[in-house]
Amino acid sequence: MTMQAWLALPLLALLGGLLALSPLGSQVLRRGVVFIDLAVAQAAAAAVIGVHFVLDMESGVLDQLAASAGALMVSLAIAGITRRWPAQREALIGLLYVGGACLAMLGASVHPHGKEKLMQLLAADVLWVNSFSVLALLVCAALMTLMRQTRWLAKDTAFYGLFALVTSLAVPALGLFLVFSCLIAPALWVERGMRHGIAVLAAWAAAVAGLLVSWWLDTPSGPTIALCLTLWGTLSLWVNPQAPDSTQPPRP
Repeated sequence: MTMQAWLALPLLALLGGLLALSPLGSQVLRRGVVFIDLAVAQAAAAAVIGVHFVLDMESGVLDQLAASAGALMVSLAIAGITRRWPAQREALIGLLYVGGACLAMLGASVHPHGKEKLMQLLAADVLWVNSFSVLALLVCAALMTLMRQTRWLAKDTAFYGLFALVTSLAVPALGLFLVFSCLIAPALWVERGMRHGIAVLAAWAAAVAGLLVSWWLDTPSGPTIALCLTLWGTLSLWVNPQAPDSTQPPRP
């Protein structure tokens, strides 16, 4: 198999992840709930660990259902927190993340292969992403592209529900660290005035660079790509803000 064929699925997974997550990232920055991704993604990971090892049930479908249930539960909890305790929301969301991380670690500790599974959920090796996960990300990307043209993402019900769905599908394929990078890095550039499509393509170029570096240096692909996206996102701090992307919905 040629290098180009080998990298086809990872490249599609990264593009699908960026297209699906970046519109949500813009909403995250507007709402001031930056920790939501870490908390929701960690809840999805903890639910998978719980089903996989604590209940001793191995099934890809069951793992996905558990991830979706965990993500939705915490996403709804965060929606309630932002309404009831807006001043303390980031602190409380951070505690939800810590709680989910501790539950995942405790669940992983009861199985000999638990640490490997937990590491996979935190920093997945994108080079080994499967076709089902790629298809799921591309479907989410198409859905979010359509939703971005409407005002639905500005509504709490749509935002928190879609966030739970997309995150629970993205974490098994990309890992928590890369999901957070895909969510925030393009959104930072959109906040500085870059058009959404250009920001996604630029972030994809950074992700591809990270993928190639991981290939050449034989380093774990997830952390390497996340690091490249992190560097790309922080570069936005040195750019003077311009007029925001006119296609973005107004702040809620």
